[in-house]
Amino acid sequence: MARRHLATVTGAGGGPGVYARAVDPASHTLADAVRVARLAEEARIDALFTPDLLRFNAQGAIGAQDSLVTMAALALVTSRIGLVTTVTTTFNHPFTLARQLGTLDHVSNGRSAWNLVTSSVGEENYGGELPSPEDRYARAAETLEVTNALWDSWAPGALTAGAPGEPARLNPSLVRPIDHHGRFFDVAGPLNVPPLPQRRPVQIVAAQSAAGIELAARHAEVVFTALPTLDVALDVVGRLRGRARELGRPEGLPLIMSSFHATIGATEAEALRLRQERRDAVDLVAGRAVLEDMLGGVDLSDLALDEPVPVERVPALETVGRRRGRVEVFGRMVAEGLTLRELVIAAQDTGHWAPVGTPEQLADAVEERMDAGVLDVLSISGLGDPSRHELVVDGLLEELRLRGRVRRDYAGATLRENWELPALAALPEPSAQPAATELTDLPAPASGDRVATR
Repeated sequence: MARRHLATVTGAGGGPGVYARAVDPASHTLADAVRVARLAEEARIDALFTPDLLRFNAQGAIGAQDSLVTMAALALVTSRIGLVTTVTTTFNHPFTLARQLGTLDHVSNGRSAWNLVTSSVGEENYGGELPSPEDRYARAAETLEVTNALWDSWAPGALTAGAPGEPARLNPSLVRPIDHHGRFFDVAGPLNVPPLPQRRPVQIVAAQSAAGIELAARHAEVVFTALPTLDVALDVVGRLRGRARELGRPEGLPLIMSSFHATIGATEAEALRLRQERRDAVDLVAGRAVLEDMLGGVDLSDLALDEPVPVERVPALETVGRRRGRVEVFGRMVAEGLTLRELVIAAQDTGHWAPVGTPEQLADAVEERMDAGVLDVLSISGLGDPSRHELVVDGLLEELRLRGRVRRDYAGATLRENWELPALAALPEPSAQPAATELTDLPAPASGDRVATR
């Protein structure tokens, strides 16, 4: 596979500022996200990213607003940057997802991506218990099967342009049911959204556990995973890509997306000082609760801060019902002999990559992972922080561009083009193509229905 450019992503905003905006009658809760989106597009970042949370978070509002609605709004104030929306398959129906994500691809002219998650929280808001990890990933796999079938339910030639000034022409016989009958869903189809600009949104799977890696190896174009060290990255990516090859996936897929929790400074001394200040500011009691969650809900309150955590405190993965991947990541750290204090500090980055240094040193770290084949998409923070923006954009990004690792401008109109993804397999040509019908000649809607035009 030819050497790729590094794709770039940044968070679209959020945080406690959303709460302040919510009570300010002169503002709106998307103000910060709009500001970051415009800064990111000006810096030629490839895509914006929004997480999603399904329960109240007293520590902040990141992800509290609906990710799809947020991205639809940002589509109207941007024109080139991609829009990565996080949506769970555990509490959503695939027909609804296909319509919503397909609509986002239309309103953004082909800039949408779906970060598929299976959720480890929020079941209390949907009237049931959280399914097992195995069931969550089985449902996710079937959801992908259904949504992809729905997006592909319009055969080539089903919708064609009319003559200048004339309506589009629809061949209804080429819009075909999918007739899906599976373990979780029965969906007749076809989709009632026209063919998408990208045919399908770019598909990202958030994966860490064995079940997640299997799903990503089978289906993902991009996998978003926590890779705190190069050794871990080589292990996880080796297993993931090895399985993808066994399944007949193209070489180099899925792409690997890492979150870059970097501490950046104009000098190495400044970067180290900033990291130490951040560590000194950690609330160790609250931080221990975060670590306990990372380890599957264990109780560590009886342990001394500066003593290693006993390995027997780490639960067996098969007994963990939530976030097995994080248990695996932090279980490795426990096995390495880290103290409770060190683990609490590490948990602030939730198992993600957290290097420290100048823009040049961070660029070296990025290149090392790229050359090792374990980094294709980098999620960068700090664009919206006035104290960091210049170091990130004019420092790190510019250094990577000087080294030929990051493009200076967008490569195309769609996110697929900008992330240099291989073309989707061609849909089979229909065996017969009856005459098309102008949309104005279609039967009138049933009583009470309304026809919308785009």
